[in-house]
Amino acid sequence: MEVKMTNLENYFTVRQFAEKFPFTTQSGLRYYIFNASKNGFDKVIKRIGSKVLINAEAFEKWIDENQNVSNRNLIK
Repeated sequence: MEVKMTNLENYFTVRQFAEKFPFTTQSGLRYYIFNASKNGFDKVIKRIGSKVLINAEAFEKWIDENQNVSNRNLIK
C-alpha cells in the first residue's frame, strides 16, 4: 500500500485561515464550505469528522479559477 504524504503546514482550520489571511472572513469561508459541492470548494477542503481543514495552496488555485465568476454563479 502506497501512502501519499501531504504538507500539513498548508492546512488550516477556518479560524486559523481567516487570521493568517485577513482578506477572508470566517463567515465567508463557511459560506463557501456550506456550498462546496456546488462551487468547487470541495477541492480546497478536507473533512476529518466534523473538523474542516482548508488547503492554502488549493485555495489560491480555486481563486485563480473563479476570479471572474460572481458569487451568485458560485452556488449554482
